Amino acid sequence: MMNEIIEYLDYLIPNPRCELNYSKDYELLIATMLSAQTTDKKVNSVTSVLFNRYPTLNDLACADFDDIINIIRPIGTFNKKAKNVILIAQKLLDVGGFVPNDRIFLESLPGVGRKTTNVVLSNIYNEKLIAVDTHVARVSVRLGIADVADDVLVIEKKLNDFFPKESLGRLHHQLVLFGRYYCKSKNPSCFECRLKKRCCLKK
Repeated sequence: MMNEIIEYLDYLIPNPRCELNYSKDYELLIATMLSAQTTDKKVNSVTSVLFNRYPTLNDLACADFDDIINIIRPIGTFNKKAKNVILIAQKLLDVGGFVPNDRIFLESLPGVGRKTTNVVLSNIYNEKLIAVDTHVARVSVRLGIADVADDVLVIEKKLNDFFPKESLGRLHHQLVLFGRYYCKSKNPSCFECRLKKRCCLKK
């Protein structure tokens, strides 16, 4: 089953990539933090303005709080997220102005949890990690890798045990994109899916 899933995802999504737009390590960190409870498309629309108006970490660290709120307002929970943007920039400047390969430090940042840390470490440092978001969790349950009652940490462990470690970084993006565009929450593309015989959705 493992090989079948990997082969199908390679066929369906041969060139997986993070859909958040960024050109600097801290931009990915901030964009991923902002993506909580919203879509990558909406985040990209606000970060294109945010990172253009505040092009350096120092600019963000000294940014006007109300201005950041106005920029990121479309993504929701903007008061907390605006505060997080400024604090993250300040804390990164304190450690040299870059995103370190340090899980403990990253998870100490405001608004940054395990999922965001996994995304950042996977993309920036090529760490073999899977970040469990709503798409990855849904696909994992439907394919019988995880159970409905499992929390994100349990799902992450089950995925780590199920798939070969060297494939985890690539599979993370593939599972996200598979869940986002094919194995959707509503109206999934079951009819044409090669994994439907493995799927728990209609059982």
